[in-house]
Amino acid sequence: METINDKLNAFFESWIGPRDQRVRGMLLLDNYPPTFALTVMYLLIVWMGPKYMKHRQPYSCRGLMVFYNLGLTFLSFYMFYELVTAAWHGSYNFYCQNTYSALETDNKIMKVLWWYYFSKLIEFTDTFFFILRKNNHQITFLHIYHHASMLNIWWFVMNWIPCGHSYFGASLNSFVHIVMYSYYGLSAIPAIRPYLWWKRYITQLQLIQFILTVGQTMCAAIWPCGFPIGWLWFQISYMFTFIILFSNFYIQTYKKQKSSLKKGKEHQNGSPVSTNGHANGTPSMEHSAHKKLRVD
Repeated sequence: METINDKLNAFFESWIGPRDQRVRGMLLLDNYPPTFALTVMYLLIVWMGPKYMKHRQPYSCRGLMVFYNLGLTFLSFYMFYELVTAAWHGSYNFYCQNTYSALETDNKIMKVLWWYYFSKLIEFTDTFFFILRKNNHQITFLHIYHHASMLNIWWFVMNWIPCGHSYFGASLNSFVHIVMYSYYGLSAIPAIRPYLWWKRYITQLQLIQFILTVGQTMCAAIWPCGFPIGWLWFQISYMFTFIILFSNFYIQTYKKQKSSLKKGKEHQNGSPVSTNGHANGTPSMEHSAHKKLRVD
């Protein structure tokens, strides 16, 4: 009887080519069901977690958040550094790089990209912190779509195209995560929070990342080198979903912020503002401006 793995192998072999045997034995990569099951568990926690926390006090999690976010900052730095230096010293072609042309470099890239795949599982914890802290407004469709899809897509990347052209998007994303997780790690320390200035640029950086990935992927489609063309068009399509969703988030967030600030100024004109950060029982605009959604 044919298993799920057999059906997936047959489908992807007809679309991309044979499965890459060099990743055999790497944790979680031999069979797809564990990755799928972990994703289903994640979605169940997303659904049931807020219900469980509804009548409970939120947890602070401050110490854990500092440790977690700074840990991911260091992991992202490691991945970014290793991918960029391996591709540079291995003379990877920027425009198109197939998966069987630089043995030593390919092996190094594969090991780092396994960590990149595994980091997508670790990043489920982002959502768990939102649930425990009762920040349910931050559990958006974009947030869930991003987290759930990335882990699964990277299982397939690791099994069929675990090196070559795949390095570029992971390198860029690792750089963005250095910036993002360093901010969230440091912002969990109240004394440091006022000095952090780069949060407003994180979404802009993410959008630049997606556009650059589309451009570099299109290079491989225009100047092919043997890297599976089906995957290239899938990646371009997937990046466009992020460009649309992140652009919508950016426009909505900063439009609302500007509108709130404008109304706040009009309201404060001739109205006293209390020193505890509230105007007539309404949170001040300065306080509200900090309550932006986290999109990672």
